[in-house]
Amino acid sequence: MGQLIKLQDYISRYEQDIYRYPGEFIRLKKAQWEKVKYAWENEMLDAFYSSEVQMQEPEEWLEEKKSFFSTLKNWFRRSSQPDEGTNESTTENNEEDPFSFTTEPNTLDDLKALFLEKLFHLQLRWASSTLRDTSMIDQKYYDDEDLKYFLQRFPDTYLCLYKPVFRLKNAPIELEVILLSPVMTWCITLVEGKEDNIIIGSHERFWTELTNSQEKKIVNPLIALNRTENIIKKIYQSHHVQFPVKKVILNRKGYLDYQYAPQDVEWIDKRNYEQWFSSLRNLTSPLKHIQLKAASALLSYCQSQYNERLEWQEMNKNEEQGADTLF
Repeated sequence: MGQLIKLQDYISRYEQDIYRYPGEFIRLKKAQWEKVKYAWENEMLDAFYSSEVQMQEPEEWLEEKKSFFSTLKNWFRRSSQPDEGTNESTTENNEEDPFSFTTEPNTLDDLKALFLEKLFHLQLRWASSTLRDTSMIDQKYYDDEDLKYFLQRFPDTYLCLYKPVFRLKNAPIELEVILLSPVMTWCITLVEGKEDNIIIGSHERFWTELTNSQEKKIVNPLIALNRTENIIKKIYQSHHVQFPVKKVILNRKGYLDYQYAPQDVEWIDKRNYEQWFSSLRNLTSPLKHIQLKAASALLSYCQSQYNERLEWQEMNKNEEQGADTLF
């Protein structure tokens, strides 16, 4: 599962320590999957959910551990009644589990799908909060199929900045999707509409989408894509990061038609999508130091809007009141 290191302008845990969290997430995911899989194979799911003795993560995982396992307990219940034993939702953006599973998984594929869904929610939490601060995440991202695609269809070693907001010259600029593999920076613009559409590109400001003989004008996606590439390259240069950058126009549902297409862009549509996608998915390289250095450089320019968690505000308030009594 790809890792969401930045979502729009929400505060992210990866911003705090990019060299720690990617490896920690991979280890946590592997450990929890083995436990869930073992419990399912041995018909011990009920016992697994009712006990937390199996949790042996490091001290710094206490918060993630508590939240993760509290949601695990609700995975296969036949109702969506909230877990009254925890007030985690009050400290995690009032997040509630919108999924209600009426049946238990019958196959291993069912179990994997449910596991990935819960990991997706965990990723959204990590991409909108830290132990001290939290951002008010838009609920639309829980149903964002494009975001799920970049997280659930790619390996753990891929780091995703999803439409991040950069702060450059005191001005916020939203960029395209940035996907950091262990060997490459991918700048990706999704240009998709109805099934089997044809996107006709040109050097003009507007392109044309053809669907069932109907025409629709769309803004030339190369404008935003080129801006994303230029900003990334400038950041890499200023931070002495030697990491390749490639641009992609992606239309998984239809076709791209551009007679004099720029050669520095990869044009991916239904005709070559599977080949391109397989080449990315089959990359077996582990996380690389240069990849994390590149991510660190990009995150240092990202904007973050957030508030201090209520419990930290209360703690600070109590500390101030305590200090007042000394004078």
